[in-house]
Amino acid sequence: MAWWPDGRLFRTARGGMVQESGYGEVWAGAREDVLSPAERETRLAKRPYDLRHAAVSTWLSSGVEPQLVAARAGHSVGVLFRVYAKFLKGGDEAANAKISARLNQHR
Repeated sequence: MAWWPDGRLFRTARGGMVQESGYGEVWAGAREDVLSPAERETRLAKRPYDLRHAAVSTWLSSGVEPQLVAARAGHSVGVLFRVYAKFLKGGDEAANAKISARLNQHR
């Protein structure tokens, strides 16, 4: 896949910028080109936003500091937690291990 000099990935058939109304068509074509038939039947990357959402969720669930994730995503920390807090569930065991490790450093 080639990037254009201005950093954009997608262009129209004549090399112009894709207008907002054309994103869906271009995105559908990109999915057709890169996903297997089985993957195309799923919701995987159904919309361009899905990739951004997946990235932010992955950063959070990987333990990246929320203020850094928010800055990278262009959100406030409040928006980050309101939209993505559900991706932080189920981490009690890992959180407790981190707290214990920190407390044990000072003994």
